[in-house]
Amino acid sequence: MTITPESVKQLLYSDNFGDRIKGINELKKLESAVAFSLIQPILKDDNVRVRYAAVSQLDSIGDANREESLELLLDTLYNDPEADVRAAAADAIAGLKLQEAFPDLKKVYQETNDWLIQFSIIAALGELGHPEGFDILSEALAGDNSLLQTTAISALGELGDKRAIDLLLPFVNNEDWQIRHRLAQALGKLGGDKAQEILQKLSQDELDIVAQEAKTYLA
Repeated sequence: MTITPESVKQLLYSDNFGDRIKGINELKKLESAVAFSLIQPILKDDNVRVRYAAVSQLDSIGDANREESLELLLDTLYNDPEADVRAAAADAIAGLKLQEAFPDLKKVYQETNDWLIQFSIIAALGELGHPEGFDILSEALAGDNSLLQTTAISALGELGDKRAIDLLLPFVNNEDWQIRHRLAQALGKLGGDKAQEILQKLSQDELDIVAQEAKTYLA
């Protein structure tokens, strides 16, 4: 069956939420400007799964109108009643590299107690690439939430600020192998002599998966 704007619109306005999700998935097969116009009303759908799918889809079609995408995603980030939909908005902001949203991501991160939203914003900051994200990631790294620490390690690697290397050094002997594994990946991305020294240590890790990961980044 040929996918057309009309066929997708019919799915998006179906009473069946499964059809609506199918329609959202089919949007990527349409011209981005057409898909963008069709998705906008669905961002306010009554069904949380539909809203989540629609917000996530903006990552791929939002380039059709970046200014309007920013407005829509910020509205969701601040106002959607469900944490996972707000978290998806943070992901999409990062995917579209909407760096002008950094102050909003920072504000929401500092004001929310919801771990899922905090997690998504920390993960987003690496991909977003805004240099001021370094301070928030440093905070998360110094906290006591191991999930946020692990995510911050990865995000610091993506961000590429070599100041992170000194902050990451204490994690070489962390008891959580997943943190050590992420550490090897982050240091490999950051590069430089100091990172190579730490990778040498990690290449001797007691756990083979960590040691092998470190070895892949050694010059």
